[in-house]
Amino acid sequence: MTSLPPRAGRRCHNAINPLHSTVYFSPDFAKELAQLGIEDSSAAYFAGRGAAMGAVGPGAVTAAFYNFNHELVARHLPAVWDIASPEAVVRARLRAADTTLRRLLGEDIIASGELAEAARLALRAAEACTRHARPLYAAHADLPVPEEPHLAYWHAATLLREHRGDGHLTALLSAGLDPIEALVSHTATGKGMAPRWILATRGWRRTDWEAAAERLRTRGLLDGEGELTEAGVRLRAELEDHSDRLDLAPYEHLGATGVERLTELGRGFLLTAVSAGAFPADLTGKG
Repeated sequence: MTSLPPRAGRRCHNAINPLHSTVYFSPDFAKELAQLGIEDSSAAYFAGRGAAMGAVGPGAVTAAFYNFNHELVARHLPAVWDIASPEAVVRARLRAADTTLRRLLGEDIIASGELAEAARLALRAAEACTRHARPLYAAHADLPVPEEPHLAYWHAATLLREHRGDGHLTALLSAGLDPIEALVSHTATGKGMAPRWILATRGWRRTDWEAAAERLRTRGLLDGEGELTEAGVRLRAELEDHSDRLDLAPYEHLGATGVERLTELGRGFLLTAVSAGAFPADLTGKG
């Protein structure tokens, strides 16, 4: 039996994960990768997020990232490693994290005791993450922890993000949702990425989206208007509950008081970053 309040780990993850994600929307990331010679935005993302795994081919990235069209991945991998080594990309991403967080949070927060405290708490939680069946987490767990607190916090957020994300893929497979069905059903909750962003970045066509929606309707998960049915709402809730169970260890390890404090600190940093324009205004939603 866990001593944590219900969904405490999920709330904590939701507070700290987006700050990690700010890097991939940052002009600083695009600039750093362009300086290595990687100018295409898709190539930059595949390289930046996948570099911890080494010079992997498209199959490994498609498997680990789950919701991208393999044709798009294969367009850029393994060719991107002829432009820049994984080690150079890892260093470039960390430089981008540094400049992005300094710009979004401001130097007062960067130098604050609260950010250093959050880094300690997040790293403490990550001590209980496990490598088996978690390729993206395991690869990032082999990277050194940066010394500066804001980068240590970002690194820990990366570990916790990929740990839950790897487990979430197990939940998606168990639910019988293929990559684009997962995207369509998530968007239908109103919390997922907007269709225009998915179609622009994931390599899927509108016909793929419509075919996936039809499959979900056949299963009784979507209605004729593209909204989740009761069964669809229930499935999405079960997916998150399954992900919670697979991701419980780090938050149990940190303990209820630590999780509550990390959630509080993480929400504060995230609100500051969002207010500073960390994400596009139309990133999420059903439109």
